[in-house]
Amino acid sequence: MTKSVEFYFDLGSPASYLAATQLPGLCAEANAELVWKPMLLGGVFQATGNHSPATIPAKAPYMVADLARFARRYGVPFSFNPHFPVNTLLLMRGATGLQMREPERFAAYVDAMYRAMWAVPRNLNDPATVGAVLQEAGFDAAKILALANAQDVKDRLKAVTQEAVERGVFGAPTMFVGRQMFWGQDRLDFVREALDA
Repeated sequence: MTKSVEFYFDLGSPASYLAATQLPGLCAEANAELVWKPMLLGGVFQATGNHSPATIPAKAPYMVADLARFARRYGVPFSFNPHFPVNTLLLMRGATGLQMREPERFAAYVDAMYRAMWAVPRNLNDPATVGAVLQEAGFDAAKILALANAQDVKDRLKAVTQEAVERGVFGAPTMFVGRQMFWGQDRLDFVREALDA
């Protein structure tokens, strides 16, 4: 049986971005499948009573510095988005829709959105900016918008978000190796150990 890592993520989570830069290589080394699970972090927060650490004044500056430390360790670009928090409903519906209808373009979409969110930050609360990012990445912005508004896509995002909550997810990123749950991009060593076990 092929090992797998189920990766519950939201594009608005900087820790999910960092995890996304590392998990493909980690899974390749372990000969494991990476299963991307787009979810709506706002929905998870609402269901669990959790909220972003960036909203806690005493914690936010430390968190931003710590994320930057990990980005340097990983050798990936990172700049905290000045427009945070970003409402990611449209972005996550876009990810879900592409995963459902054009899975071969899913990775390019996620890469483009993560770059615009956390590498070279842009205001993704602004639909026109989202459209520009999509066009620059070779997507038809109107087509993605239509896809994001399809009822089956909306239903799928809700279902995966509910599935996450039912499995005990309270934040992003959350990874599962079998029944073992790991929260946070700083838990990737444990993910690796679980795959090696």
